[in-house]
Amino acid sequence: MPFESGYDPKRNYNGRPKGSKNKITEEIREAFQMVLENRLPDLERLLMQVAHEDPAKAIELMLKLSNRFLPELSRQELTGADGEELFKNLKFNFGEDNTGTNTTSGTEEGS
Repeated sequence: MPFESGYDPKRNYNGRPKGSKNKITEEIREAFQMVLENRLPDLERLLMQVAHEDPAKAIELMLKLSNRFLPELSRQELTGADGEELFKNLKFNFGEDNTGTNTTSGTEEGS
């Protein structure tokens, strides 16, 4: 059957909608999640072994695993009314330093 040009009502001219999930990718993700859930005790034991030898590496592995299943949150900037700085009057007292002087950080109106 030779190619015939023209409009074909069966064809999707717009492609897959933006943001829609790939069916195969979603199935693989679900299968991998089931494998992890079924092997959770083994995974916990493995992470404990890694943590015993290198705690930083164990944390890195947990973060990589969590990135697979939990969406990463975006950074949000907090501002007050009219876009003014929300914490402009916040003051921290970190106690005394080695010289016995009180160490403070932040700004306070009138100081």
